[in-house]
Amino acid sequence: MREYQTVVEAILMHAEEQPDKLAVAFKEEKLSYKELARQIRSAAGILKQDFHIEKGDLVMLSAMSKPEYIVALFAIQYLNAVTVPIDKNAKTENICDVYDFIVPKLILTDAKVELANQYSLKEFYEKVKGRTDAELPYHLPDMDQLAEMLFTTGTTGKPKGGMHSYATIRAIVLNNWHGAGMEKDDVILLPLPLNHSVGMREFRTAFYLGATVILQNGFVIAKELENNIRKYHCTALISVPASIETVYRQMKEKFSEIMGGLRYMEIGAGSLSYDMKIKLPKLLPHTRIVNTWGSTETGGAIFLDLTAHPDKLTSLGKPVSGIEVRAVDSDGRAVAARDMDTAGRLEVRGSLQMIGYYHNPEITKETLIDGWLRTNDMVYFDAAGFVYMLGRADDIINVGGEKVSPIEVENIASEFDEIRECACIGVDDPDGILGQVPVLYYVPEKTEVDHGRCMKFLSEKMEKYKLPHRLIPIEELPRNRMKKLRRGDLKALWMENKGEVVTNAVLSAIFNRHSVREFTDREIPHAELEAIVKAGIQAPTGMNLQTWRFTVLTKQEDIAHLKEVLTQKANEKKTKLYGFCSPVAVILISNDRRNRDGLQDSSCAAENIMLAAASLGIGSVWNNAMYGLCEDEEVRSFLTEYGIPGGHDVHAAILLGYPKEEPMQVKRNKNVIHWI
Repeated sequence: MREYQTVVEAILMHAEEQPDKLAVAFKEEKLSYKELARQIRSAAGILKQDFHIEKGDLVMLSAMSKPEYIVALFAIQYLNAVTVPIDKNAKTENICDVYDFIVPKLILTDAKVELANQYSLKEFYEKVKGRTDAELPYHLPDMDQLAEMLFTTGTTGKPKGGMHSYATIRAIVLNNWHGAGMEKDDVILLPLPLNHSVGMREFRTAFYLGATVILQNGFVIAKELENNIRKYHCTALISVPASIETVYRQMKEKFSEIMGGLRYMEIGAGSLSYDMKIKLPKLLPHTRIVNTWGSTETGGAIFLDLTAHPDKLTSLGKPVSGIEVRAVDSDGRAVAARDMDTAGRLEVRGSLQMIGYYHNPEITKETLIDGWLRTNDMVYFDAAGFVYMLGRADDIINVGGEKVSPIEVENIASEFDEIRECACIGVDDPDGILGQVPVLYYVPEKTEVDHGRCMKFLSEKMEKYKLPHRLIPIEELPRNRMKKLRRGDLKALWMENKGEVVTNAVLSAIFNRHSVREFTDREIPHAELEAIVKAGIQAPTGMNLQTWRFTVLTKQEDIAHLKEVLTQKANEKKTKLYGFCSPVAVILISNDRRNRDGLQDSSCAAENIMLAAASLGIGSVWNNAMYGLCEDEEVRSFLTEYGIPGGHDVHAAILLGYPKEEPMQVKRNKNVIHWI
């Protein structure tokens, strides 16, 4: 296999040697290596001519899971400029924080911000596709030159950007290649954010080798995953632990059939639960499954082949050749770290490590020490060199002087058949004796967990001091965009509620329901739709009159007709029709206008319907455009056609479907609550 200095150089060479091979695809958009190389050159020409981008200039860009981002990123590095990818869903304040901190020469984004030197990434790509003039020659960069900065948005304080040179990016690519086992003929399905270390090293490795990348906008819908695997004959899937567990639950008995044809699956950005480490090789006996440890500062560094090492499933794995690891104590002295009691903080050394944090010498000095990159992960090693993780240094639980690894407790608890997933944290001992004690937040597999049976199970598998003092149900564990556990959020939840159960099945549906305005075309099973409507008729009514009517539309021609009518009337009234994008079902709630409580009754029914839908994983939104239009001749004709009585007003249209993307969570104003 020929080795290249940069990924751009590799793409240009592949364009000559395999011009017609598919390089990248997103839905129906496909780029061969020849076209990808052409677009990168054209984009570089536009950047230089129109925006005066030169070697060393900083360019921010939104990491869309589309070819336009891939082209723009490599075009920037084609010019030996510096890429600064940002999350496509980053909040305005996060974008502005990074922008103000680095002062880029250009920002390519379609986010709703107003910044100097800002240009639409979408419009930029339209220019690229239409350009046919001469292209710039490519010059290899100085390998020690700054190539990229990776920022993590969403945190408070000064932004922290890990800087990578062309040399470190190349080392990360080579490590990923050898560690994960990607091959030139692979077709890699990549549904991860492309501004994070995992997603970036995967598409870079693929283009370096001349493989094919299939982009997907997240794991929200398992059906899209299945369609892409079948359509493009994917041989590999890149995932994160929480997402693969979600997909496993969504696909159920079809999981082995759909995933079983993959040559390999790589799971990064966290360790799989012990339960899934056992399940996956059994479910996919012909698929190589690799769990990777890495970071923004290092890329992938430690790899565990679950299939090859079934006796090492509680470990992170081993580093690939050329990477050194060790453990140090609180004073920075190397320690043997052969068990939990002698564990130390993990340090990594190799050509893959970042060159420092941008304009942050203090944190750089604390992180890069004598050639080693110090992490906050507590680890120990076995005689064969496998690395075992206890958790982050500040997550280790000190129970009366005994160290408790939250990961160990979680791994054991996840084997209990009534627990879907869980997270362990340390809290102050309420008796003031042990300092800290473990508590376990868990998501039940079904409706509830037998705590007595669970504690008996745990006590048979762990020492008494490791046993959780409380088992606390929760609807879902808090996670970030990469589906990493936000353990700090659980600690804050404990401090706020002192472990009180604030959520059961009903409260969970209430707390987690958010309006969904874009839906997939996946049909809602009739039994579930029927249950949702039945939830509506269980709502309270004034004097139990029940004068309402529920009209359920499931035929797309009927829904399209309704949308057409409402759109026309909204335009006539110069108002906007919100939320009516692509529902697969619509429930019209009408009530007899002679009933003075009709509006309130219908509102209660609408809420019941939306909460029932949320409990089944179905999205909903309340559209009230019909309210006030019922006496319009055309609208009334429509209502009559579907059997709605002439004396009824439609108080709500509830639009239903499976969410296309994660719904936006609206911050609730708690200042409206007044205790007397």
